[in-house]
Amino acid sequence: MSEKTRLGNFFEDFSVGQTIAHATPRTLTEGDVALYTALTGSRFATSSADTFAHSLGFPRSPVGDLLAFNVVFGKTVPDISLNAIANLGYAAGRFGHPVYPGDTLNADSTVIGLKENSDGKSGIVYVRSCGINQRGQIALEYCRWVMVRKRDPSSPAPEAVVPELPDAVPANELIVPAGIRIDQYDCALAGSTDMWDDYEIGERIDHVDGMTIEESEHMMATRLYQNTARVHFNQQTEQSGRFGRRLVYGGHIISLARALSYNGLANGFSVAAINGGRHVAPAFAGDTVYAWSEILDKMMLPGRNDIGALRLRTVATKNRHGADFPYKLADGRYDPCVLLDFDYTVLFPRRQ
Repeated sequence: MSEKTRLGNFFEDFSVGQTIAHATPRTLTEGDVALYTALTGSRFATSSADTFAHSLGFPRSPVGDLLAFNVVFGKTVPDISLNAIANLGYAAGRFGHPVYPGDTLNADSTVIGLKENSDGKSGIVYVRSCGINQRGQIALEYCRWVMVRKRDPSSPAPEAVVPELPDAVPANELIVPAGIRIDQYDCALAGSTDMWDDYEIGERIDHVDGMTIEESEHMMATRLYQNTARVHFNQQTEQSGRFGRRLVYGGHIISLARALSYNGLANGFSVAAINGGRHVAPAFAGDTVYAWSEILDKMMLPGRNDIGALRLRTVATKNRHGADFPYKLADGRYDPCVLLDFDYTVLFPRRQ
């Protein structure tokens, strides 16, 4: 039998400091943007209308930040997480140069930590991944950690290296795209009169709307990002797995939560950072996704009195609506309805 096909990397194939250049550059098109809108329902004006984007100083509508994130993430899957048991978390994510239709993204990852699990059958792989455009500019970078199976449980454990990662990207490291201004910002077109100044730390916003996931839609979304993880596609193998059916890709849940957050956070025109995140529970076709957000912090940006940043926690739930219940139980575990606990930072216009 030919051995030319790839089975992905197992835990013992990784080493700290290893750099992996991921295959298949991706040129994003207006078709990708249209399909992403069809699959998520995102309504943020900056990525919906060239005219609105022009008024902020963008040359045209940028690709949605999480579309770019998911495309870069998809590049990493065959090398990092094809043999993963679970994608565990994110940190130190930062968006740089906006991505526009016609831009080509490449991705690479560096292994920054390894720790074998106590059962000897798997381990945690920490990586820093970077998406770079055709001009060599960083579009986004982020860290994530993944539980990956071992090929041979008897292979020796590597020296444990667990990187120190920040709780959040500080205000002075957030990037405001060059040339952005808000003197012509139109709240009516954006869909809300609520600016940075109108939010309070600790405030919770119920985004009200729900979206039911269809089998074909979540698989189409995952294919859009060229994510090859088998658990999302192959029902023949998954019917004998832990859940007996295909799992919805966690990045699709992040995108749905961001799209739902428009109702209450419509003026959050650009995602600046991913501070942390956890995929708490699996989602399946037929689940209805709701979301609510909490304001964790309000940040003033150095040298800017027209734009501020809100650090948000957006919690996505399945088949349960509302923001007025404790999403964590008394023992510290999450309520079973919680799908996602996502900590990120968004740029908002300030009142002038």
